[in-house]
Amino acid sequence: MRRLLTAIIFPWFFPLSYMVCGTIAIFGVMLSGRQDFAHTMGRLWSWIVLAACGIKVRVRFLGASSFDGPVIFACNHASQMDILVLYRALPVPFKFLVKKELFKVPLLGLAMKKAGYIPIDRKNSRAAVKSIKKAAERLRQGDSIVIFPEGTRSVDGRLQPFKEGGFMLAVKAGCPVVPVAIKGSHEVLPKGAFIARPGTIDVTVGKAVEVRIGDKRLSRNEITQVVHGQLLAMLEGHEQV
Repeated sequence: MRRLLTAIIFPWFFPLSYMVCGTIAIFGVMLSGRQDFAHTMGRLWSWIVLAACGIKVRVRFLGASSFDGPVIFACNHASQMDILVLYRALPVPFKFLVKKELFKVPLLGLAMKKAGYIPIDRKNSRAAVKSIKKAAERLRQGDSIVIFPEGTRSVDGRLQPFKEGGFMLAVKAGCPVVPVAIKGSHEVLPKGAFIARPGTIDVTVGKAVEVRIGDKRLSRNEITQVVHGQLLAMLEGHEQV
């Protein structure tokens, strides 16, 4: 019965709830001048949709559960549900680094702009570098940022190779990268599906990967390899606490 209810509710409730919460977020930011209002609405939207669809989120931390400064959260991406899950799971406000095309979607684009999300043009290397510089400045100002280094959602739920662009951000800003493994979202809502299923999604927040170790600064390639290895271990249950 729960699965049937979720199948009926999700296709219309997901976009309708977003239109309501997104509109409130846009006007809330405009009236208050505070981008964190949009994050608060994002968390509310997440709670409403997940609760209505019978989707539970379990979170555990392998390292610190709080952060003294801004970090880059590097997450695997297997479902549209991941965004809702991150709003529930991550303990600090954050901005998304998202592909430029999404900013052209009515309402969604305006909401992301007001929330301070950062567009990245993957088809234009110069524009991408400018976006990375802008994101690095946000980090220096204290904003944490979420990236999906696979570049797109996984079709089968397995971790794909990483693109290095997001880790250039870590090198430029000099802030730590925190791997975040999302397990179960592909089963709840696979890529290309329009009907969600009830279930449990597990989120493991890993230990921070420092860009500088002693006198050595890790390269973009080294950070990419370390984070990919940690994420893969967390998804397969081989991580060390």
